[in-house]
Amino acid sequence: MQKTLSKAAVSEGLQKAGLSQAELARRLGVSPQAVTNWLKGQDFPRPDKLLKLSMLLRLDFAELVTQSDEGAPVIAFRKRANTKTTERHLAHAREIGMLLKQLVPFLPPGHSLRPRLDTATTEYAALQRTVAEVRTKLGLGDRAVLDYHHLIGQFKEAGAVLVPVLWGEKQLHANALHIALPAERVTFVLVNLDTKLEDFKFWMAHELAHVYTPYMAGKEEGEDFADAFAGALLFPQPCAIEAYGDAARSKRETSALAALQEHAQHHAISLYTVFCQARNYQRHYDLPPMAIDEVKLHKARNASPAALVSHAMFDRPPPSAREYIAAAEQVFQSDFYVALRAMMRERGIEAGFVQQLLDIGLVDAKAIYAELVR
Repeated sequence: MQKTLSKAAVSEGLQKAGLSQAELARRLGVSPQAVTNWLKGQDFPRPDKLLKLSMLLRLDFAELVTQSDEGAPVIAFRKRANTKTTERHLAHAREIGMLLKQLVPFLPPGHSLRPRLDTATTEYAALQRTVAEVRTKLGLGDRAVLDYHHLIGQFKEAGAVLVPVLWGEKQLHANALHIALPAERVTFVLVNLDTKLEDFKFWMAHELAHVYTPYMAGKEEGEDFADAFAGALLFPQPCAIEAYGDAARSKRETSALAALQEHAQHHAISLYTVFCQARNYQRHYDLPPMAIDEVKLHKARNASPAALVSHAMFDRPPPSAREYIAAAEQVFQSDFYVALRAMMRERGIEAGFVQQLLDIGLVDAKAIYAELVR
């Protein structure tokens, strides 16, 4: 639910109280620009300011505030295993979305979202046709390895804003946060670099599916399609045919797992993704199942520690603020910090805003802030 101040109610209240916007700002202890942003719906007063505003204008909450779903941020999480998204998580993400709304005017041109898929289905044959078309547009052959730069380029081409973040390996419940702003037609995708290399490409492809299908954002069927699309895009049917054949010919389960692991390593994706795509192929064509126990597969997958993306990207993680921002701009082709620099120059925001926007600790926020204002 998006909250905005009722411009009509505030204007009437100011007239009755004999106050100008400038005088109102002075009494509230905020800048005149802050009041202007409230009335434009670009920002919303904090609870203490809202209470004081209500008292000054003698308006109750229902008169002062308009609540509407229209234009509210649409949220989608890429959750960690065995975690549950609560209303608290959603509310917090919406707060970040409202902050991102303030950043949109400072983005360079070209960030209006351009959907790429008119229809989205998880039906096997149709999905394979969809990913084959996407791979062809990327100049990839049937069995070619899809790399990170292919995915990053698609986010850029579709108009989405990628925001790499360092949220730690286990602290938060999500590895990626997708925030669509319908009114602004801009989508931000926050991706956690403190995640396993073998999973990261899948999460990126999952988020790309959301970018391709904004009309499904925030819906359960949108999550189902994003998962199905990601697996099929990274390991399409021609690859699945080979993996299934290698596993089916193996006389022992350990040999079958080793065969699938070779495919996983070649494509830099997880063993489980390869297994799922081979199984989807097997089930669609009603072939004999692979002699692989899924519990044993997960044990094999977790037998050795996996490298993190942040460790692969930076020589000595955690990176300095300068290294981190450079990676965001050069590797992930993100205009996020270009916009944030411009916003800092014009509005004079502080490190606390950076902390809330990126959902990080104050020490890290201060380091990023210092680098941006250097």
